[in-house]
Amino acid sequence: MNWLSRNAARLLGAATAVSLALTAASPASAQSAIRDTEIETIIHDWSAPVFTAMGLEPDEVEILLINEADLNAFATRGRIMGLNTGLILRTRNPNELLGVIAHEGAHIKNRHTLRDGAQGAGMQPMLMTMALGALAIAAGAPDAGAVLLGNSQYFGTLSALRYMTHQEGEADSTGARALERAGESGRGLLTFFENFRSQEVFSDARRFPYFRSHPLSSARIENLRRLVSEQSNYGKADSPERMAQHALIRAKIHAFLDAPNTTLRTYPETDTTLPARYARAIAWYRDGQTDRALEAVDALLGEQPDNPYFWELKGQILFEEGRPGDAIAAHQRSVEILPMAPLLRINLAHAMIETQEAARLDEAIDQLKRATALERDNSMGWRLLSQAYASKGMEGEARLASAEMYFALGAQQQATQFALRARDMLQPGTAEWTRAMDIVFASGATQNDVDDLDRRNQRNRSVIAAPASS
Repeated sequence: MNWLSRNAARLLGAATAVSLALTAASPASAQSAIRDTEIETIIHDWSAPVFTAMGLEPDEVEILLINEADLNAFATRGRIMGLNTGLILRTRNPNELLGVIAHEGAHIKNRHTLRDGAQGAGMQPMLMTMALGALAIAAGAPDAGAVLLGNSQYFGTLSALRYMTHQEGEADSTGARALERAGESGRGLLTFFENFRSQEVFSDARRFPYFRSHPLSSARIENLRRLVSEQSNYGKADSPERMAQHALIRAKIHAFLDAPNTTLRTYPETDTTLPARYARAIAWYRDGQTDRALEAVDALLGEQPDNPYFWELKGQILFEEGRPGDAIAAHQRSVEILPMAPLLRINLAHAMIETQEAARLDEAIDQLKRATALERDNSMGWRLLSQAYASKGMEGEARLASAEMYFALGAQQQATQFALRARDMLQPGTAEWTRAMDIVFASGATQNDVDDLDRRNQRNRSVIAAPASS
């Protein structure tokens, strides 16, 4: 599991929209995206048929795992969906998690962006907590609601609340119907909401962020119950394989995010299930018990020698123990098993670079070029590629890779600056030179702007080169 920003600019914009732009949501600076190929692959495999049934292209929906303990999820422009680790850990089975994913996918399908809708209703994001005062009254907390509404000098809150509640009902319906068409039960979406039904009478400060932006009501739950209970797949149970995957996801998140001692208490050695053994291996590694962790991983590999994620974990343990050379073989094996996973290639290249052996740089560059071709917005891949090129003395290529990194991060000014530097060092007409110019033009610059810059640079060079007059 890596804290890598696949696209920090998009994440920052999405995090601003966590809880659909409620100011009560955690600030973007307090959040980070977690990258984990294993968890991402499982969630993608579950959700792809549902997205297809909904009329979405699965590969165009980006699901971000957010390192945040609060129960929350969001969907925003750009077909970005975020799932807090806190929400995932509170789902009791795969169908509940899939239900939430279907609901958020429905917001994307229905083009629900509360920031736009709230502004259309004459609101600013800060007013949404005031709108929830009206919900508190409806839910049976009139005192709390009266305080919120009484302190407000705005009159658009009720219309915005109706707008928000309408969107939630639409997303429930769209998500439930897509689950049915995909052969999945909508029961998990219903039970997830039922499990937190008490949230509807909590004060805003006590609600989970998810239910501040996705207001529950008895009517909403009953409408969803009538819809899903009549569907043909309502009674369909999660398969044993999917249950095992859900247990593994939860164990892996606990192991990487909880304190090692907490993980070891949650998954004691008396628990011999695979998720528990996996979690203990991670906890021992994070606790500095390297030999014990490696022994545990080797035992897992003895049972599943072609599991790329066990090899990835072994490589990660060795790498972070300061043994990058020893980590290469494990990371190489993970890539051989799963060659289309860019993060695994980045792990391998990183280990090669950290050996500081010049002979390994060409292979590291090849791995990073393959990884960034698969995932062009992976800023970590571009950063390492810049480092590898610089180590080889290929300054033009290094600056171009830095430009790509900043471009992926949405830092357009820095991307343009590095692209212009790269352009001056690269052979005109090559693919690399052309890409540098593409980045420059993506900033809004025109050919005339570039020509003017060249003329200014030429004059400056001439002034510097001219001999002083006697």
